[in-house]
Amino acid sequence: MGEVRDGTRSREAIVAAARALTVATGWDGVRMGAVARAAGVSRQTVYNEFGSKAALAEALARREVERFVGAVRALLRAHGDDVRAAAHATITHTLREAAGDPLIKAVLTSNRGGSDELLPFLTTRSELVLAEATAVLLEWADEALPGADRAAVTFATDSVIRLVISHILLPGAPVEQTAAALADLAVYLLLYAVTQGAQND
Repeated sequence: MGEVRDGTRSREAIVAAARALTVATGWDGVRMGAVARAAGVSRQTVYNEFGSKAALAEALARREVERFVGAVRALLRAHGDDVRAAAHATITHTLREAAGDPLIKAVLTSNRGGSDELLPFLTTRSELVLAEATAVLLEWADEALPGADRAAVTFATDSVIRLVISHILLPGAPVEQTAAALADLAVYLLLYAVTQGAQND
């Protein structure tokens, strides 16, 4: 296979190969030479692009966070100001992704007692994804719930995200049942934020 020459395409191919190998073998089993072969580039290209396995892990973690947060943003936009539908769709997506995708589960739970063996370098990523997901939810709430109390909205979104993560770690019911219950809770908390905003005016 001819080597990919374009720098951006090379990086994308390398990260995609690293992801596939990590899912297949676990991060500890990933070797830079195997990543190079799977990406269709030389081993030296992998080192030129990333410098080390740790840097490749960081790039893979960043890609997973961006992919996950991008999907959450798209789901929220698709449901507009229908708070329950938006909450239900994003919670369902998150629970299903974590159940079926070991890297997303590692990203979401790495600092909360979850398994780190897939990608030990994800130890800071769960805080990052929490912050970025919260920012996306607040951006959506600003449009969907104008006038809501910002502090109450922030508390609501942070609380729901943390509850979703706890249900990923210790699932207690089928995804649909959990998503429905958490969506109802999100509606309750966000409507409280709207009420607080009205009282503050």
